[in-house]
Amino acid sequence: MTLRRQIATAVAAISVLVAVAVGLLVHRAMIRQHVDQARATALTALESSLTGYGRSGEVAGRGAALNDPALPGRLRTLATGGRQGSMLATDGTGESMWAAGPVQQGVLSVRVDFTQDRQAIADLDRIILLTVVAAVFTTVLAGVLVADRISRRLRTAATAARGIAAGGTDTRIGELVDGKDEVADLAAAVDLMSRTLHRRLADEQRFTADVAHELRTPLTGLVTAAELLPPGRPTELVRNRVQALRGLVEDLLEVSRLDADAEAPDLSAIPLDRAVHRTVTLTGLDVTVEVADGPRVRTDLRRLDRILGNLLINAHRHGAAPVHLHVDGRRITVRDHGPGYPDDLLRHGPQRFRTNAPERGRGHGLGLTIATGHARVIGAALTFTNHPDGGALATLTLPPD
Repeated sequence: MTLRRQIATAVAAISVLVAVAVGLLVHRAMIRQHVDQARATALTALESSLTGYGRSGEVAGRGAALNDPALPGRLRTLATGGRQGSMLATDGTGESMWAAGPVQQGVLSVRVDFTQDRQAIADLDRIILLTVVAAVFTTVLAGVLVADRISRRLRTAATAARGIAAGGTDTRIGELVDGKDEVADLAAAVDLMSRTLHRRLADEQRFTADVAHELRTPLTGLVTAAELLPPGRPTELVRNRVQALRGLVEDLLEVSRLDADAEAPDLSAIPLDRAVHRTVTLTGLDVTVEVADGPRVRTDLRRLDRILGNLLINAHRHGAAPVHLHVDGRRITVRDHGPGYPDDLLRHGPQRFRTNAPERGRGHGLGLTIATGHARVIGAALTFTNHPDGGALATLTLPPD
């Protein structure tokens, strides 16, 4: 149940309970008032009739009678016992208030018609019912309007928060949510979090780019110096490490460009099956390629090479052979037969400088990060799962033209 329905339901339930309780109290108070008035009238008439009967021996007064056969049995028994009393009773002629007292010849009683009082009570009940319905309708309508406003503002805040989570850290909720209540406080807190997150991400991106650029100059000197070393095993080790360092710096520069959203795709129509075979050939890795359907797609060939190349290298480096690449329409899967992706990667996605699990080998964790960034640039979806039969499974789904 949505928050709007919860608030509206709570307001409706409370208003109904309050209205019913007040209506019942008024109803009972009015019944008590009319009954008390009718009883007082009947007892007064009885006293007057008893006084007149004691003086003249004759029954006088409206509704007075001696040994009236319609007198209720309980009241007759009370009067026969020498006591006076009154009672509201219903018979064939309607509802009446009876008052009776003992006399020498039997029981003297007075009957006061209660029909008009009962009609007045019924009229009042209808008024109470209409008032309760009107009050409940008005209260529920006001509750729905208030709940709708709160719900609408919260939905606006939630939409903006999802935009922030998707990477739009420059989004501000406070501009969309008005007011000075708790919802506005929540929006201000989220805006503060967004500004802090945006600043930290910008600092991180700037740091990554600065480090990569600063490393380029000394790295160029290292590459040149390594080429001048005399042949030998130590020279090969030095050159190998220098090339690894050079690749790391280039990856850092690439990550910084992707993080800054400074990349734009160069789209062209290409046959997907030929593009996939080309990528596998360029990697020089042992990969089994299966093409069920390789249509022509409009995408960035260089970025597609980079994505698939990184997935294949990751499968060979951190997984185990055989490695399969399967093409089915716009869906490309890369599967190895290693231990599979770790739970942390499946939950949070690739993270730079983390390979997430020792059993998947060593590395700086930028390969899958770069692949994810290039997939985002070309509008493709890249997901990571584990195959039911074992091994890591990466799925790249290209967008429609």
